[in-house]
Amino acid sequence: MFDQQTLQALAWAALGCGFTWLMTTAGSAVVLFTSNDPEKGRLTHHIFLGFAAGVMIAASVWSLLNPAIEQAEELGQIGWIPAAGGFLLGVAFLIALDTLLPHLHAEERDPEGLPSSWKRTTLLVSAVTLHNIPEGMSVGLLFAMASQASGAAGEAYLGMAFALAIGIGLQNFPEGAAISLPLRREGFSRVKAFAAGSLSGIVEPIFGILVVLASGWIAPFMPWLLAFAAGAMIYVVVEELIPEAHLGEHSNVGTLGVIAGFTIMMVLDVALG
Repeated sequence: MFDQQTLQALAWAALGCGFTWLMTTAGSAVVLFTSNDPEKGRLTHHIFLGFAAGVMIAASVWSLLNPAIEQAEELGQIGWIPAAGGFLLGVAFLIALDTLLPHLHAEERDPEGLPSSWKRTTLLVSAVTLHNIPEGMSVGLLFAMASQASGAAGEAYLGMAFALAIGIGLQNFPEGAAISLPLRREGFSRVKAFAAGSLSGIVEPIFGILVVLASGWIAPFMPWLLAFAAGAMIYVVVEELIPEAHLGEHSNVGTLGVIAGFTIMMVLDVALG
């Protein structure tokens, strides 16, 4: 049914995205052991959000935009056109989802998106689930590229794909906590908050595998799609993660979290890619 390249890419994507989901689950488990003190929970929440933002910024540049430009040039295109165009399309796509999908950010009272009868806790989970869609797409795209390329190029893309999976996995740990801890403050039991946080990450392997399955049809548009994923991720960072990381009196820890996440992802990408 599938050729060897597709099966290999599916296996890689399942491994990479499975790891990112596992890290979301591990991060969600933080709620099982943290203090019931809401102020300590908020401080941890800010640190984790900042770290996730730093990882996503670095991943967007080194793992997505740079490969988009390089592959476009290999295809005889002007590198910055698909990079800029795909980036803006990704931003527009997230703006549309942000406008239409009912969701609620932690520390906020009023939900965003179309009016709905969803519970407050459901709206909190949908906000984080929205973040995870472009992350799963990004990992799947790079593994698909690695399976289609040959020689040194294939090895380079494979290294970038694993670096991105590791980086997103690292930021998914705090992101899992960033959903389970607010749910705990909203009145969920520890177990229910953990389960909801874990399930918020299941869209990553789903979208990662879907991208690989469609890679045969989307191969000519791969530079655009890589930049699209980068734009979606940067939108999430600027619109949601950084502002939420700096709420309250602990803005410095949010800033240090961003710097730590950016540095770690940059090192991973350069070392492995």
